[in-house]
Amino acid sequence: MTSVLVSGASIAGPTVAYWLRRYGFDVTIVEKADALRGGGYPIDIRGTALGVVGKMGLLPALRDAHVDTRRISFLDPDGSLLTSLNPVTLTASENTDLEIRRGDLTSMLYDTIRDDVEIVFTDSIAAIDDREVTFESGARRTFDLVIGADGLHSRTRGLIMGPEEQFHRYIGYSFAGFGMPNRLGLSHEGVMWNVPGRAAALFAVGDTPASVHAFLNFSLAEPPLDAHRDPAAQRRLIESIFTDQEWEIPHMLDALRAADDLFFDVVSQIHLPRWSQGRVALVGDAAYAPSFLTGQGSSLALVGAYVLAGELAAHTDHADAFAAYEKAVRDFVELNQAQVTAGEATMFPSTAATLERRNTMLRQLSEIPSDANPAHSAMTLPDYS
Repeated sequence: MTSVLVSGASIAGPTVAYWLRRYGFDVTIVEKADALRGGGYPIDIRGTALGVVGKMGLLPALRDAHVDTRRISFLDPDGSLLTSLNPVTLTASENTDLEIRRGDLTSMLYDTIRDDVEIVFTDSIAAIDDREVTFESGARRTFDLVIGADGLHSRTRGLIMGPEEQFHRYIGYSFAGFGMPNRLGLSHEGVMWNVPGRAAALFAVGDTPASVHAFLNFSLAEPPLDAHRDPAAQRRLIESIFTDQEWEIPHMLDALRAADDLFFDVVSQIHLPRWSQGRVALVGDAAYAPSFLTGQGSSLALVGAYVLAGELAAHTDHADAFAAYEKAVRDFVELNQAQVTAGEATMFPSTAATLERRNTMLRQLSEIPSDANPAHSAMTLPDYS
């Protein structure tokens, strides 16, 4: 039985583990966190990815967990209402799309493998030498294959391909996410405030929850790499950019100072010349992060994981399987990565002129477009049954 180590227990990792186990592989997952991350901000499952979760039998549970965002309101700098829209109008998505908490999806994926896959928390890969893997804990084990599903800043990718900087494409923004009290009494909705180069948003999941997801997004010519692993520096940078602004910004900055769940990163993509090296393959954000501006990160992770597992089952040689996986998925990935410019212009205008054009467009929207974004469904899933 072929043994496979999967690094990462978020979305791509459990998905590839589920399918590999179904095809008879011996699978172990290693996750650096001490447990699954619960809750989290809403994510979308769209287009081709709906076929993956359907094949896994998860659609009924995912529909039950759908957060049903009913309104997105856009505000002027002083906090007055510019317009409110059904989010389907904004994204031109189909009603079959699913929006759920990230933690709900990871929990459902985990439940599909918890009894069949060994999962090691609070550890990660330190080195790979052919079949031998050394872990940060000091343990050494042997695996036939390794799959890196460990996210945008993948340690696995760094071990086999070198520093991230050569593959990292900065989109021009940084963002912070954290929880805060629902001061405005929001329910099933989001509110977005913009000035040129800066944006703030509050998202309420469910009926008037006690807390909301808060986001602060800002444009910088160069990525603030010196703040990447320094929460104190992140807070100082954000406060310097958003100080003296109106609406809920002062209360958001108060919440930022007290937050114990702050997540900070740059808005970026990963572009690799290949998605595998030797006995190691990459999937999801580790291989081809599209950035959250596309809204396709989770969907691409699901599709890539399904195809990678299927090709490994269909080929006796892992090199042939890795090549077939990349050939099947790369065009779909690159088409969705290319959507970032449209999302960037709409959600986070960086100049006064682009903000005014965005606002004019929003004021003119009055009905739900009937056509979904073709990029989301541009790939037909292979059948590996």
